[in-house]
Amino acid sequence: MEIEAAVSQLRRGDLGALSTLIARYQNRLYRYLLRLVRQPAQAEDLFQQTWLRVAEKIRSYDPSRNFEAWLFTLARNLAFDHLRRIRPQSLDHSVGDESDRNAVASPLADSGAGPFDRLLAHERATLLASAIEKLPVTYREVLSLRFEEEMKLEEIATVLSAPLSTVKSRIQRSLEQLRGMLDTGSAEVRK
Repeated sequence: MEIEAAVSQLRRGDLGALSTLIARYQNRLYRYLLRLVRQPAQAEDLFQQTWLRVAEKIRSYDPSRNFEAWLFTLARNLAFDHLRRIRPQSLDHSVGDESDRNAVASPLADSGAGPFDRLLAHERATLLASAIEKLPVTYREVLSLRFEEEMKLEEIATVLSAPLSTVKSRIQRSLEQLRGMLDTGSAEVRK
């Protein structure tokens, strides 16, 4: 209810309501953008651009629709425009380096466990983050929206402007590829 009230205030021109929305979505939106562009500075720029776009386009937002899906759609469009400018090759292929993977993997470790458990959790998180980074952007994106942002499949379809069946197949394919990479990686570790 707080989100709907803030959106209504913002639509009436009260820019103070923007801080409520930013506070609510800042971590999730930044994490999503970081997952797409893999560079913290670029993700921060896109985060700010997204909120500027929200302020500019809030009057065109349809209040009967899901604000979160609209917000993530704006962010996605900005991120993909950015990726097309800096990486003209297909967005279906992945490129990344070790520092990108570590930036995403480090917050995944469980700090409440003992040293050995934390080390194990960190290694698993690093392997998982490394495997995820090797996925094409479209697969990383659906995994991030589904499992990190905990969006419903219908919301993801709205964000991607894609049919629900496409979202389901991308999630299935991404999980299959991820499983294959992790099985290969764990087999190499056991050798």
